[in-house]
Amino acid sequence: MGQWLKHLVRLVVSAIVLMFISFLIPGFATVTFWTALLAAAVITVLGWLIEVILGRAVSPYARGIVGFLVSAVVIYATKFIVPGMTVTIAGALLAALVIGLVDMFVPTTLR
Repeated sequence: MGQWLKHLVRLVVSAIVLMFISFLIPGFATVTFWTALLAAAVITVLGWLIEVILGRAVSPYARGIVGFLVSAVVIYATKFIVPGMTVTIAGALLAALVIGLVDMFVPTTLR
């Protein structure tokens, strides 16, 4: 039960961050909270798949340039899956930067 709660917290925080980013960053837009929630779910699943296939070191949640670039690619790829979401390459890079900064300061896991 604790694992589900951890993932739920990360999902909701990610959706809120995506909504914030859509107002802050040019080249990145979500239409509604539900679009952001769906995008957060897709980003979470894509991140999990990458982690399973390639290992934790290249996960979007990993630190460093590789994690940052993988995160940007995952965000950019999400636009092809989530209707109503538009992202440019520059928008994906900026969004990955902001998400990385928020992830450093806002705990998304339960302790």
